[in-house]
Formats: sequence, C-alpha cells, structure tokens
Amino acid sequence: MASVADRDLLVALVVGLVQGVVEWLPISSEGNVALALTLLGESPEAAVGYALFLHLGTGLSATVYFRDDIVETLRGAQEWRPGDAFGPGSATLSFVVLATLASGVTGALAYTALETLVSALTGGAFVALIGALLVATGVLTHVAGGVSGGDRDRPDLLDALLVGGLQGLAILPGVSRSGTTAGALLLRGHDGEGSFRLSFLLSVPAALGGAAIAVLDAGGLPALSPAAAVVSLAVAAVVGYLTVGALMKAARRLPFPAVCVALGALALVGGLAVGGVL
Repeated sequence: MASVADRDLLVALVVGLVQGVVEWLPISSEGNVALALTLLGESPEAAVGYALFLHLGTGLSATVYFRDDIVETLRGAQEWRPGDAFGPGSATLSFVVLATLASGVTGALAYTALETLVSALTGGAFVALIGALLVATGVLTHVAGGVSGGDRDRPDLLDALLVGGLQGLAILPGVSRSGTTAGALLLRGHDGEGSFRLSFLLSVPAALGGAAIAVLDAGGLPALSPAAAVVSLAVAAVVGYLTVGALMKAARRLPFPAVCVALGALALVGGLAVGGVL
C-alpha cells in the first residue's frame, strides 16, 4: 500500500507541475495533463476527470493574480443596465457572464460526446485523439497569431457568444482554452493585451465549472487518493501563481503554435502506433 501511496503522490506532483505551467500557454493544459496521466497508466476516463479537476488549482491562481481586474469587473454591476449591457462601464462583466453561460451549453454537449468517446477508446486511440486536437489547436493559434490585433476597447454580444462557445469546446483534451479564446478575440479586432485579459478573466468561472463537472461525474475526488488530490491542487495553484506573468508574456512572443503542432503530431503518431494502426 505504501508503494501505491508513494506513486500517487509522485504522479500528483508531476501533473500539478504540468498544470501550473501549461495552463498559461496555448498548448492545452487539459490535453497535456490527460496525456501525462494516460502515459502513467491511468484510464482515459480517469485522465480526463483529473485534468478537469486540476483546473481548480490554476483557477485559484488566476483569481489571486487577476484580483484587481476581477474587482474592477464586479464594480461594473453598479453601472449595468439592460439597454446598455455592453457600455463602457459594464461591457466586461456582461462579456464574462454571457460567455460563461455559452461555455456551459457547449461544454455540456462536448463533455457528453467526450464521455462516449473515451469509454470506447483504448489508451493508444485516446492519445491519438489528444494529438489530433493539439494539432488543430496549433493551426488555429497560428492563424490567430498572424493577426496584429485591432483597436477595439471593449467586447460585444457576438464576442461573448463566440468566445464562450469556443471555451466550452476546450473541455475536449487537446483544445487549448487560452489559445482558442484569445485567438478568437484577436480575430475579432481586439488587441493582444485586451484579448489575454478577457481570456483569463473568463478562465476563473470556467475552472470552477470544470472542477465541479469532474467531481460530480466521479462521485467524489477523481482518480488519485484524497491526499494526492490535495497535493496536486496545491502544486498547480502555487506554481501557477508564480509562473503566470512570465508565461503569459512568453505565450505572446514564442512560437507555441509550432510547439502545439509538434506535441500533437508526436502524440498522434505514438497513439496510432500503440493502437497498431501504424
């Protein structure tokens, strides 16, 4: 039993570290955590559930790091009016609320489809699926990265519905939440700074929702032991807070779309090889 407990704690440290670092990069933290857990011997169902659960750790990091932005956004409630929901003082709050609702709808549909897929896939096929989605994410972020951005200073209703819908799809392992949401905002004419700010404000309710889905679906803490779950959450939260600033800057400057495609290609080829397709 001691060896099992030691293994669980080691796995918790590894996946907590991966989540804390990769969450801020457009290369799908969920996909990489699920990939790591699958390679460490967890089932696809357990890997997906635990990857979603770990978002609670980096959600806490984002809440603390962006606390001033969150407080400023909440103050918009005082100026919110139905006829001017996307006015200067309340646009960000309206965006976060409506985009979160849209995420809930598309996320529920995507999670239902994902449950069906992972129950039918072997380990190799699941790794290949993650690889394919990582490649698609890399292509999307590459296209968005080629846009210099615009000068729009606040989001509108279409932004909220589009970005929220894309964020819901990021429940699929391999689809980068930050990459797709920030990329969509860039393509919609927002500048880089504004796009990342809106994307990460939106990550806080998304992290809470993803963790709730994982816990409810598993009927408790998913995958590893309760002690290991606490360790992984703590590592993800601390590492996430310590790295968010530097990694967000790196995400804007370094060729992460190419990294995402390369990781996806390796996972795709490896998964197909394990599955006996290649």
